[in-house]
Amino acid sequence: MKIKKNDQILIISGKDKGKKGKVLSVFPLSEKLIVENANLVKKHRRPRRQGEKGQLITIPKPLHISNVKLICSKCGQAARVGYKMTETGKMRVCKKCKQEI
Repeated sequence: MKIKKNDQILIISGKDKGKKGKVLSVFPLSEKLIVENANLVKKHRRPRRQGEKGQLITIPKPLHISNVKLICSKCGQAARVGYKMTETGKMRVCKKCKQEI
């Protein structure tokens, strides 16, 4: 996967189109990720103990990776990501400014 935890991303489709956020977690097998303050849904939570009330909580749900673009830390634009081989391994490269991310 080309997007990793703590990356800044731009959502390019769905109900949160145009929002920017930080990646909280990544699920490579299902090709999904959770973004901070995006794709929020309300969930009814039952009371756990006697005397406690039920709650309505808001939680972020996973987005598919094809619905987001990585924001380059150098040029600040949403761009596609490529790879460049170096002595130390593969490095992610912004396709717009050709700088290492």
